[in-house]
Amino acid sequence: MLILLSDGAGLTARQCATLLARAGHQVEALSPDPLCLCRLTRHVRTVHRVPAFGADPFGWLDAALDIAARRGAELLLPVQEQVSVMALARDRIVAAGLLTAVPDFGALAQVQDKLSAYRTLARAGLPQPSACVARSRAELEAWGRPAFVKTPIGTASSGVRRVGSAAGLRRLAAQLERDGVFEASGVLVQEPVSGPLVMIQSVFAHGELLAFHACERVREGAGGGASHKLGLRLPGAREQIARLGTVLGWHGALSADIILTPQGPQLIDINPRLVEPVNAYLSGTDLVGTLIEVARCGTARHPAAGARDRQRIRTHQLLLAVLGASREEGRLAVARQLWDALRRGGDYRDSAEELTPLRGDPLAAVPVTVAALATLIRPAMWRYFAGGAVGAYSLTPGGWHQLTSAWREAGGAYPRHDEGAAG
Repeated sequence: MLILLSDGAGLTARQCATLLARAGHQVEALSPDPLCLCRLTRHVRTVHRVPAFGADPFGWLDAALDIAARRGAELLLPVQEQVSVMALARDRIVAAGLLTAVPDFGALAQVQDKLSAYRTLARAGLPQPSACVARSRAELEAWGRPAFVKTPIGTASSGVRRVGSAAGLRRLAAQLERDGVFEASGVLVQEPVSGPLVMIQSVFAHGELLAFHACERVREGAGGGASHKLGLRLPGAREQIARLGTVLGWHGALSADIILTPQGPQLIDINPRLVEPVNAYLSGTDLVGTLIEVARCGTARHPAAGARDRQRIRTHQLLLAVLGASREEGRLAVARQLWDALRRGGDYRDSAEELTPLRGDPLAAVPVTVAALATLIRPAMWRYFAGGAVGAYSLTPGGWHQLTSAWREAGGAYPRHDEGAAG
């Protein structure tokens, strides 16, 4: 099957490309960046230039459908924020003869932005940290204690700020007021909670949970991503995500971040898409294969067995580890990461590379080598590598406004942010 990835720049796209190619599929990708991550692998036949998605989602969609028709693609697979416009335009995608697996836009709208996600979790009775919606500078300043402040739309932690003091809140509130954030929507103010961060991935068919996996972020890399992961079995988190999928009637991939507090799992973020599926695959859960089957059949004939098959699988992404070391400590830390990875010591002992495995793919060494050399010469270069990928696929507030406006015009009922707010 010829599968067209909606993105070619992100970590999830790169991991999906490896798994799809090894399963015998032909893989191509879309990206506004001609030197994106998916170009540097033999698992992707070609990367097609498209308009940047964030500010012009409909322009991206038109280009994607045109390329799919010219290439004879059979399936358009959402692997990043493009799932939002694909959900809205699912009928267009199907009419073009393409398979896909995306939720109804009405369901997606309940979790795509952080204010709506907060309310959705509350309605579903799922645990999350204490929070409120601040709609003015005064309301944010009144919080008066450490918090995570989240703008409604933001990809890869770009809309999240950690504030540790009342003075910091006052400075941030003034900045957000200048930027017009309160006038447009407001922000979610969330109390920090302690515990390991766990990444949840799942696939649903019409509200039925078909595949589930959980892995702990053992070490943080660049941009808040996980450079090292440990697969876990978390039946409590599985029940929570299953309940959320049932409430939403979810169809397709759904991911979440949770904190394992002493009181139990608390959800802090929802993503309506796949997120980095290789740890799950090595643990015995083929999220990508299940999603392909949902796209083909509307469900899966054989629901994935789950991480109980092979527990506590360790994986790493050396590229993120190098960039994270450069950000935190500089050249010596980068050199230590490279040395540990080469000798398979430290955090790399009994760990598999999930982003750029070299087996049968010598091109995979290029991004790690380039990033290592660049950060050894100039550590601040980590920002270039980390920021460029996110910019290629992230949805902007303006782009989200285009989508929700189009949905309302078509008769949708997207909730206003000043309705039903908990405080």
